Amino acid sequence: MSVKMQLARIIISELTENQVIYLQEVDGDREFPILIGIFEATNIDRRVKDGYVPPRPLTHDLVVNVANALDAKVESVVISELNQSTYFAQLRLVKSDGEVIDIDSRPSDAIAVAV
Repeated sequence: MSVKMQLARIIISELTENQVIYLQEVDGDREFPILIGIFEATNIDRRVKDGYVPPRPLTHDLVVNVANALDAKVESVVISELNQSTYFAQLRLVKSDGEVIDIDSRPSDAIAVAV
């Protein structure tokens, strides 16, 4: 059963290697943390703030631009598995003809592309 989640918080610390994002259940109170790298955390943080436009496209922008060029849109991120404390995900794209394409991804990269 799928549970719709939304980005709730981003914790960025220059003192540790791993940063934390919290996903919260849309129609409930559950939330869970995902440890991510500093690059993904800062990219996600910048994108959720109003008005930020990078001076040049970042790697996550490249993925969005490729999807757009192929007439596909990012529909969602599916976090599908937890194995030995590591989350696995798919970036779900939908083409204009309705075809759904799931691309294996780290959750942090998929979330960065989605925002």
